[in-house]
Amino acid sequence: MTHNLPWADASADLFRHVTADKAALYRTIMEVFAAAKRQYRLQLRPDEVLAEADWRGNVPPAQEEVAAALVQLAAWGNLESQPDMTRVSTLNDYYRARFLYRLSRGGEAVEAGLTVFAQSLRHRAELQTVALEDIDSRLQALRRLIDEAEETDSGVDAAKAHEILRDLVRVFEDLTGNAQAFMAGVARSLELQQADATAIVAYKRRLIEYLERFMGDLIRRADAIANILHGLSLSIDDVLRQVAEREARDAAPGDASEQADETRRRWDVWRERWKGLRGWFLSTGNEPPQAELLRARARAAIPQLLSAIAAVNERRSGRSDRSADFRVLARWFAACASDDDAHRLARAAFALQPARHFSLEAPDDEIPASTSWLEAPPLTINPRLREYGEAAPRGPLAPMRDRSRERGLMAQQLAEESRQVEAARRRLATGRPIRLSELDELDTHAFGLFLGLLGEALAEQADPGQTVERQTGDGLLHIRLEPLAAGSHARIRTPAGVFSGRDHLLTIRPAHEQA
Repeated sequence: MTHNLPWADASADLFRHVTADKAALYRTIMEVFAAAKRQYRLQLRPDEVLAEADWRGNVPPAQEEVAAALVQLAAWGNLESQPDMTRVSTLNDYYRARFLYRLSRGGEAVEAGLTVFAQSLRHRAELQTVALEDIDSRLQALRRLIDEAEETDSGVDAAKAHEILRDLVRVFEDLTGNAQAFMAGVARSLELQQADATAIVAYKRRLIEYLERFMGDLIRRADAIANILHGLSLSIDDVLRQVAEREARDAAPGDASEQADETRRRWDVWRERWKGLRGWFLSTGNEPPQAELLRARARAAIPQLLSAIAAVNERRSGRSDRSADFRVLARWFAACASDDDAHRLARAAFALQPARHFSLEAPDDEIPASTSWLEAPPLTINPRLREYGEAAPRGPLAPMRDRSRERGLMAQQLAEESRQVEAARRRLATGRPIRLSELDELDTHAFGLFLGLLGEALAEQADPGQTVERQTGDGLLHIRLEPLAAGSHARIRTPAGVFSGRDHLLTIRPAHEQA
């Protein structure tokens, strides 16, 4: 059994003008009243509404139509009306219905809600590198405040700590909200469907640079923020308690138990916020920090964008359907000069290849592919294999093998490989310029890392003489590749052979050391 509440029906009426037949007229009129509210104007007459409305290039309606719309909006509760007696000069004017209109409380609420709704739709989410810097600076300020209190053996200034934590929460909420919105809509599929090829390429380049810049800043800042959070672990709980007590003093007065309960509730809220902040930059159990997940999602956004661009290009290419392909193929068959040409075209078009025969009786004797199936020796198939798809009868499952030794061996191999890769990275990422010819000899892991970095740098090079400077795709290293003279030559000896080519001046440094 349902009950219709009067206030619910009235609230629904306030939104009826959005979906009514003359919704455009009603919204234009309501925008006039919203503007008048911002200008501190109390009331409007129908002729003032008609004169001040933005009809967006259309022919303005008649004043009678505007007056009827105002009456309808007043009936729905968006506007309030009262008789207009200021312009009465004759008895006929007195009996003629004239009204002044203003926004009602419900109309103001609807306009405010629609404004927020429109702003949310137009809002472009962003990955805020500035927010990371703000979080870092506020955590450092909090650490300095706690250190000063410990050095002077006095309590932490609760007012300053409260101010820092409020700013920290506000910045962190903006960062997480924008990051979620950005990751949810990073493919920009709706915009890409309308964009031309030039705009797509330009947007792809800007987005990739944007993501690389954010990932590099995230890597540099996340480690510093994590260290500060770890250092504050022992003393932060007492600071949060003092902040909660300061907030609880502003609550409505009550007895001692109610005050204690309010303090405990606010303390739990601040603890939860701090736990969320720690979870962003420090791992909890087996869960990686949220910053790592965001970094992985940002890196995955690049192939998603490329896939979206490929889909757009595929749609733009106007690919024909299968019936059109078969008609073109039929014309090719008709143009064949002989049956042999037609057979070769059929093999190429339908991937038809000569038969391959296999015989258990004579496995070493090769049977020519030109042999017909009727003339080739038969191959006996177990009926069970034909019926059940397996030759061996079913039975109990084999006991599970203990793979702990293999897993241990694999872990050792992975650890050794990681050690070798890190050693190769330390050798190459010195931060000092070095000529390729001076590398002389590289082992397998160092050469593999070198090839990967060289490939990323050359992918950005428009011509062989251009100097390239960029950050690697994982955001860990910064590369600068400067070509030397055209006649210069470099040779690098590796276990796989000699790598040679034009000499370059190569500078590789860790991203966090980038100036």
